[in-house]
Amino acid sequence: MEFRSDDLLPLSGIQHFMFCRRQWALIHVENQWRENALTIQGKALHKHADEPFIIEKRRGIIVSRSVPIASYTLGLSGKSDIVEFTESSEGVHLPGRVGYYKPVPVEYKRGSPKNDRCDEAQLCAQAMCLEEMLSTEIPLGYLFYGETKHREEVIFDDNLRSLVTKMCAEMHAYFARGYTPLVKRSRACRSCSLMDICLPEFLDNATTASLYIKQHIEND
Repeated sequence: MEFRSDDLLPLSGIQHFMFCRRQWALIHVENQWRENALTIQGKALHKHADEPFIIEKRRGIIVSRSVPIASYTLGLSGKSDIVEFTESSEGVHLPGRVGYYKPVPVEYKRGSPKNDRCDEAQLCAQAMCLEEMLSTEIPLGYLFYGETKHREEVIFDDNLRSLVTKMCAEMHAYFARGYTPLVKRSRACRSCSLMDICLPEFLDNATTASLYIKQHIEND
C-alpha cells in the first residue's frame, strides 16, 4: 500500500505510540499537547542538531542536520536529527558531491538507554525512510543519550523492521478511526506531560458507556 502526502503521520509519533497508545492518540488524533520539564530537556538536547542549514565535513564524513525524510510505504514523514554520510564505494551519490556515501542516522535522546524498544523503533523508522528515498540499504544507526554522553549502536534487523511496520499500520488504523484508547495506568503516567489532560486517576475506574448501558438493561 502506498500512502498519499496528505496521509503521512509524524514519524516521531511512533515513540509516543509504543510508550502509550492513549498518549499518542491525545497528541495526534485529538491535537492536545503540554510541555513539562522532561519535554523541555529533550528540546534543549535537540537544539544543536536541529539546524538544517549546517552541513559539516570531517575525515570523509558529511554531517547533515535536521534532514527531512518520508516513507510513502510506512506512511510517515519527519526529520532525522543527524545523518552521517561516510565515503564508501557501496554508498549512494549525493547531489553536488564527488564520490559515493553510506548514510547512517543518529538520534539524540534525553536520559539514558531504555529497557523497551521505543527509541530503537523510531531510529529504525528513520532508516527505513532514508532507504526508500535513496534506494539503498542501511544496516545500523546510533542513539546518543544526553545522560550518558555515549552513542549506542542499533542494528536494524528483521525483528525491529517488522516491529516498525506493525506499529505504523496500527497508528494509521487508530488515526483513520479517530480512536483514543482508554486509560491503562502505569508508573510512566507520573512523567507524562499530558497527565492533567489524560486524567488517569479519574478515568482508570470509569465505566464505559456501552458497559453502563448494558448493566442498566440487565438490571431492568
